[in-house]
Amino acid sequence: MYESKQPYFYGTGRRKHSVARVRVYEGTGKITINGRDIDEYFGLETLKLIVRQPFAVTDTVDKYDIVCTVAGGGVTGQAGAIRHGLSRALLQASDEFRPLLKKEGFLTRDPRMKERKKYGLKAARRAPQFSKR
Repeated sequence: MYESKQPYFYGTGRRKHSVARVRVYEGTGKITINGRDIDEYFGLETLKLIVRQPFAVTDTVDKYDIVCTVAGGGVTGQAGAIRHGLSRALLQASDEFRPLLKKEGFLTRDPRMKERKKYGLKAARRAPQFSKR
């Protein structure tokens, strides 16, 4: 789709177990995720909104095209990872975006992870059902 010679800005985003490698090109606002269009990749509108948030904050909605590869985790984690990577890539495009993105918290890697399962329990904190008899 894009020639390797075309200049781009790069950012890596992470959320839960998802890792997104985001390339931002000068363009018209087209978003491609794992070779598919954003509307085809994400079913929920909220996930599409999460991915587009950095553009809305920086007023660059139709100025850049995104090509990203995302792996691991579920759809929500992947959307958050893309947002994180896109924010980092936009910083390379212009340092003027830093205060806007930082204020919204898009540059911070969300540290929340799934709690591990403990022995004797059914999940991280879920105890087996109590039986009187």
